Amino acid sequence: MSLAVVYSRGRTGIDAPLVTVEVDVANGLPALNIVGLPETAVKESKDRVRGAIVNSQFEFPIARITVNLAPADLPKEGGRFDLAIALGILAASGQIPKTTLHEYECIGELALGGELRPIPGALPVAIHCRNAARQLILPVSCAAEASLIQDAALLPARTLLEICAHLTGRQAIDSASYAFGLPTAAFDIDFADVHGQFHVKRALEIAAAGAHNLLMLGPPGTGKSMLAARLPTILPELSEQQAQETAAIASVSDQGLDVGRWRQPPFRAPHHTASAAALVGGGSNPKPGEISLAHHGALFLDELPEFDRKVLEVLREPLETGHITISRANRQADFPARFQLIAAMNPCPCGYLGDSSGRCRCTSEQIARYRARVSGPLLDRIDMHLEVPRVPISVLREGASAGEERSEIIRGRVAAARSIAYSRCGKANSALSAAEVKRYCTLTDAGHRLLEQAMEKFGLSHRAYHRILKLARTIADLAGSNTIEIPHLSEAIGYRKLDRTRGGPNSGT
Repeated sequence: MSLAVVYSRGRTGIDAPLVTVEVDVANGLPALNIVGLPETAVKESKDRVRGAIVNSQFEFPIARITVNLAPADLPKEGGRFDLAIALGILAASGQIPKTTLHEYECIGELALGGELRPIPGALPVAIHCRNAARQLILPVSCAAEASLIQDAALLPARTLLEICAHLTGRQAIDSASYAFGLPTAAFDIDFADVHGQFHVKRALEIAAAGAHNLLMLGPPGTGKSMLAARLPTILPELSEQQAQETAAIASVSDQGLDVGRWRQPPFRAPHHTASAAALVGGGSNPKPGEISLAHHGALFLDELPEFDRKVLEVLREPLETGHITISRANRQADFPARFQLIAAMNPCPCGYLGDSSGRCRCTSEQIARYRARVSGPLLDRIDMHLEVPRVPISVLREGASAGEERSEIIRGRVAAARSIAYSRCGKANSALSAAEVKRYCTLTDAGHRLLEQAMEKFGLSHRAYHRILKLARTIADLAGSNTIEIPHLSEAIGYRKLDRTRGGPNSGT
């Protein structure tokens, strides 16, 4: 009897820490003990492993088997260690060679018949396995996801028997037969579907170019949700590094990763009944929330005031920092959350304030209470506020006009502006630091006077000051201008609708 060592990977947030599976088969009363802080699903792996080994025509050792999952202070969860434990037992009992096991890492849950079942988080495992210069043995059902890491050495398998045949040299796993392409997603919606609302389309183009936060204010049925849903059609594709970051988050979530859309910026639209934990993430074993699932993409909150105010307030820090830390009694997880907030709301409780129909009967107190559901500090973090008025019926009757561009054309301009920003400072304009704003968003003397007048007239905060400069920088990039001119700055100031409202955002006007 002897000792065998097999490498696997655990899961902590979007990280995949190395777990060394040590299996010792020794003389003594038959028993199988698993140590190393295993949770219930890991403890139950002894029965799955026993069934898989026996049903794969191997012999399960009648001996004292001890399985140590190191490091001992890292909580282990799920069935991801089944395969490593089974291979360790077979190697320690001399049924397969253990001399080459150090070249591999193994993940996968075992069925009683020896088949491999998928596990969440295969993509972060592939990233770490590539960095460790080892080959990754994993279920075929996880291979498409892991193959997004193009230089990772993958060995997709269907059964335990197939893996043992590879390790013994009888029949190698042909990884080429499991080659997966990198598909590109097509959209079945387009900006040209929306008639009129040219100023809103312009605002969304600016928001997409600089990854700016945007709030649309208007009566029901004016196209706010329809326009927001088409934002992904004008966002440029993610870089490979950005795509891997977003894919890693989706991979460890309960919803999994859509491989066909991995280069597409994510678009999340939770219902207004979502809890704070659903938005920022949580659980005893922390999992990513909506803001992390929208990393490098957009988070759309429709009917913004209908969200619980405490839920909305948890967005304030992630909007500034771009990440969220979830702390629990026995563990802590960090998730990236560099998302673009797109929100929509009605101007009053009935929704028809200022509408041409004249149906609004809300009092100023009712309007003030309604708007107060969205706090001033949260509104201050939103770069653009604009009204979405009702489109004349004649526009709907006549259909698309010559001025309505397709998403492909708008996306070209957005990509060009993003390229300018990234070549200048390596990030979107919305992510510029205070020092970078000072460096890249310089104004003329006339521009400084205009902005100072706006600050004094509308009572803008210092944060709003910097956000206006970032927005003006994006507008200048879209215009192909190296400097921020007065028209660029004036347009940026014009998008502070709720700051320009008499009495501030909580007034009844």
